[in-house]
Amino acid sequence: SKQRENETLHFYLEDMLSKNDLPLMDVLLCIDVFEHIEDYLGFLGRLRQKMDCKIIFHIPLDISVQSVLQGTLPSVRAAVGHLHYFTKETALLTLMDSGFEIIDYFYTPSSNEVGKTFKSKLAKFPRMVFSWFSPDLAVRVLGGYSLMVLVK
Repeated sequence: SKQRENETLHFYLEDMLSKNDLPLMDVLLCIDVFEHIEDYLGFLGRLRQKMDCKIIFHIPLDISVQSVLQGTLPSVRAAVGHLHYFTKETALLTLMDSGFEIIDYFYTPSSNEVGKTFKSKLAKFPRMVFSWFSPDLAVRVLGGYSLMVLVK
């Protein structure tokens, strides 16, 4: 990303909350972050107080009927280190309870695009068909999605 920097576009890979003198920014990306942080509510509260810009969150939605029935949440923790698990509703409520105003959100079908195992490829078709009829129900029942959220 550093190669693409210019006078109006800058990238930072650091703990912005520990800095006293923050650069002026229009948008902050918080991509797959707070599900890994032990005190995620404290983190979101500090982020809300310190940042005076729009923030884009990408939040994996690990809780679904399928994940509960198959008991896959422990393997998610072991594989990718998620300490907290969310549904669309709990993710949005978490952001609102932290003082953010939700501007917009949409699903990102991560498992439909990045799944490489036979099992994930097999699940791709039902997820796509199900999501045509009811995206919310597809996410809630089959899982395999994340939520992209714009807040201020």
